[in-house]
Amino acid sequence: MRSDTNPVVFIDATLFMGMHSKDDVVRLAAKAFFAGRLAAGEAGGVVMSWEQVGRCDDLVWGYERGVQDDYYPFMDVLHTDLAIERAAYEEADVRRAFTTPELEGLPTHERLLLAQVIGREGVLHTASPRLLRTTGLPVVPMGPGEEHSFPAYLEDLYQRSLVLTVDSESL
Repeated sequence: MRSDTNPVVFIDATLFMGMHSKDDVVRLAAKAFFAGRLAAGEAGGVVMSWEQVGRCDDLVWGYERGVQDDYYPFMDVLHTDLAIERAAYEEADVRRAFTTPELEGLPTHERLLLAQVIGREGVLHTASPRLLRTTGLPVVPMGPGEEHSFPAYLEDLYQRSLVLTVDSESL
């Protein structure tokens, strides 16, 4: 459920992993998004589909164990403290994904995600160049890439997690 002033805010794997992009513009903008949402407290919560969480994990699991051990404490704490709601697709999302003309031509994972966003009358914040080129869909680009910090306990974990960096093409 949403109000006209507060749509449900969705994020995808490109935005989440964007905090670890080798491209500083992407990294800083993604970090600013999450630091800002965390600072907003209760109003900062976001939704992420189970598949998008899995896409993050799949990327991280491609790195050696030591890198994973340095990365995951940050991810775990941020998921908890930001109260990220992890949501499964519903049957209506699957139907919508393959019957909504505006979604034609997108990869299946993006069709499913946007169908979920549309079904909840939300907006998707993303770092995906492909999705940012679309028109007529509830897609929101990242804001400016200014340096923001997390609270000290989380900033320390974030700095440690930066042993993992990803190419923007991997997002």
